[in-house]
Amino acid sequence: MKRKIVKIDEEKCNGCGLCIPNCHEGALQIIDEKARLISDLFCDGLGACLGHCPEDAITIEERNAEPYDERIVMSNMIKQGPNTVNAHLKHLKDHNEMGFYNQALDYLKENGIVIAGVHQVTPVVKPEPKSHCGCPGSKTMDFNDDIKETNNSDGKNIPSELRQWPIQLHLVGTRASYFQNADVLLAADCTGYAMGSFHQNFMKGKAIAIACPKLDSDQEEYIQKITTLIDEAHINTLTVVIMEVPCCGGLLRIAQMGAEKASRKIPIKLMVMGIKGEIIEDTWV
Repeated sequence: MKRKIVKIDEEKCNGCGLCIPNCHEGALQIIDEKARLISDLFCDGLGACLGHCPEDAITIEERNAEPYDERIVMSNMIKQGPNTVNAHLKHLKDHNEMGFYNQALDYLKENGIVIAGVHQVTPVVKPEPKSHCGCPGSKTMDFNDDIKETNNSDGKNIPSELRQWPIQLHLVGTRASYFQNADVLLAADCTGYAMGSFHQNFMKGKAIAIACPKLDSDQEEYIQKITTLIDEAHINTLTVVIMEVPCCGGLLRIAQMGAEKASRKIPIKLMVMGIKGEIIEDTWV
């Protein structure tokens, strides 16, 4: 399948670090005085960093790419030096991607590669030090282990069914652990406000992404993400929840276009919500 991937020209890169704060996925760091893509897993190819490179050292290329393979990633990271390997390992661990983290450690062990201070690295960053890890609000977190079955008869302090962070479709990492083999909910932004029991009725047991088909930009990226979720995360089902207003139907079209491009086929359910929170349509499409 085709993916948009960040490519860095090390000859042009002067390590200024202006690209770092604009990588919402935290996938770029300055290491050994060069910008490094430390996590192909979290790079979404949106290109937010492009407009902030004065040397034109960063480009986005679209190419056929195999599904994410941590061992292949590690083989490329090793070529960039121990600091880049450390940063990659730390990034995986910080984002709770322990499956990929353990695969990376296994790769090092199997190949007899010793990296001093594993996952402990202090990147050399020329701009403000606090900005080199991307936006904290887009840090991938998996809450599945924190969800507990509870019965609350008085209706107060109803527990959240949210199992992850982030949730906005532009920000979610399609290869995150919480999407693997999951039932996924794709919800229009307004739906969570229209129905009071949205968490219990729709979110329970599901990974979630939210989007607005009328106001959000770069919706081609949304289509690509749906395709990646189906083909690489191997999601089981996709439930699309939209409002009854006409513009909201665009979210279903995004889901269907992404599904059409995927090599796997999965069932898609459409649920249409009235502006007062009632369900007016519930069907498989």
